[in-house]
Amino acid sequence: MSFVRTLARPMLASSFVVAGLDKLKNADDTATQLSPLLQKAAASLPFQADEKMLARVIGGTQVGAGVLFGLGKFSRLSASLLTVISLLNTFVEWRSADISTKEGRQARRNQLLKNVSLSGGALLASAGTAGQPERKRRGGERGEGAAGLATARGARARR
Repeated sequence: MSFVRTLARPMLASSFVVAGLDKLKNADDTATQLSPLLQKAAASLPFQADEKMLARVIGGTQVGAGVLFGLGKFSRLSASLLTVISLLNTFVEWRSADISTKEGRQARRNQLLKNVSLSGGALLASAGTAGQPERKRRGGERGEGAAGLATARGARARR
């Protein structure tokens, strides 16, 4: 892992971890804020679940995925989870923001831009190939994995 990735992963993950801890600590407030979405989710589950439990699951998932992403473990999976949770939070916060005043509308816009930026960073990380974007494409065209990449490099060297 490059120095930039080693530094950037925990920086991006820290925001998700702190937000997840806040959701766990304030599960009642989170359940109230996410109520419309959690009611639909609870109704579609095959087992009995209340909104407060689902809010804790979302917070715990956010903390767990953030920690894994920050450590560089299961990076693509954890970044994908963070993207989904971040987009969910973006929608809920945007919908429930106070827009009765000019300051409220400006705060809503700033929060939306921050959340979309975090979602974009997590989405970009979920599509990452450890700094080697050619690896995936070449592996599929000329063989499997590292052997295909070595074959492609050898063929170029002989030209």
